[in-house]
Amino acid sequence: MKYLTIIFLVFFLTSCNSNYNWGWYVLNPSLENGYSNLQFLLSGLSITVLISIFSIFFSLILGFLISLLSLSNYKIFKWTNTIYIEIFRSIPLLVLLLWVYYGLPVLFGISFGPFIAGIISLSLSDSAFEAEIFRAGLQSVSKGQKDAGKSIGLNKFQEMRFIIFPQALRIILPAIGNQFVYVLKMSSLVSILGLADLTRKANELVVSVYRPLEIYSFLVLEYLILILIISFLVRKLEQKLKTNL
Repeated sequence: MKYLTIIFLVFFLTSCNSNYNWGWYVLNPSLENGYSNLQFLLSGLSITVLISIFSIFFSLILGFLISLLSLSNYKIFKWTNTIYIEIFRSIPLLVLLLWVYYGLPVLFGISFGPFIAGIISLSLSDSAFEAEIFRAGLQSVSKGQKDAGKSIGLNKFQEMRFIIFPQALRIILPAIGNQFVYVLKMSSLVSILGLADLTRKANELVVSVYRPLEIYSFLVLEYLILILIISFLVRKLEQKLKTNL
């Protein structure tokens, strides 16, 4: 609540000190048009949240699997890891998004809607960063911990599940939280495909009410609140994991 108060104060002070003739009436919930405009803007919230959650979920799974290749003793797996990461870390997300949506139907006859294409693109792009995060976390666990697992008869899977991964997770959780914020922000690019997310709704409303500064200011506020919520939840999870040490 403290953060929201600060945010609203910043917007209020900006409005007072600027020579711009602000037209917040377009978003005034006490007015019929303002209330309907707010409803229209917020209707894109579910799409933004869902595409972000699905994307981070799949990118975590894919990133973890790719990171395991870097721990292998076989060069072919190490090279696969390196090539995958360098490719998807180098391609701009917007380019990847357009290629998945427009390129796959032409080359392979595979067609996806904007929602699925957005999830695929965000997952592939973010998984390259997640793979490096997981690799760093897994390698940070001391060799003594791994040797301890072997000494009590654990196999590779059990060693990873009960010893290595829980310790690595505590280390990499802040970085994973940052990637969730990254995915949430980058999900706005999916609006270019016509997906009715927060950004798309804002663009459509600007065309009809001709108040771009007010609408995009509210859009900034929407994303800011979402990111503050994610940051709060990640910090709570970090504290919970620390208490379980």
